[in-house]
Amino acid sequence: MKTYQSYQKLKKPNWAPPAWLFGPVWTFLYLLIIISFGYVAYSYIVGMLPFFVLLPFILNIIFNILFTPIQFKLKNNILAAIDVVLVLVTLVWSMVVVSHSIAWVVYINIPYLLWVTFATTLQLRITYLNRK
Repeated sequence: MKTYQSYQKLKKPNWAPPAWLFGPVWTFLYLLIIISFGYVAYSYIVGMLPFFVLLPFILNIIFNILFTPIQFKLKNNILAAIDVVLVLVTLVWSMVVVSHSIAWVVYINIPYLLWVTFATTLQLRITYLNRK
């Protein structure tokens, strides 16, 4: 509830989705992430992939998890903007490095890529609108 309230207080562009939409979208995306990232981790563990393919997936999950506490506990838009850019960069990086080995992982992550691109644009705009 506090997350919702702090989001509501931010200045947002008129194209920002309502706060209630984020939960269902992320629930769906986390399902895709668990399936695809889990398969990449499994493939690394059994020796099918080198660590350099797994690395951007690990970094992506770390940056993804850090976003909520940065944005809603620290209430730091600048750090949240940097973090979401890192989520986007590591997602693209992971899709590029895995594309040579496991193409379906790229395809299953297209909705995640689209949402993170949108979320990055939104966060950058929110950061700009709420600058002090």
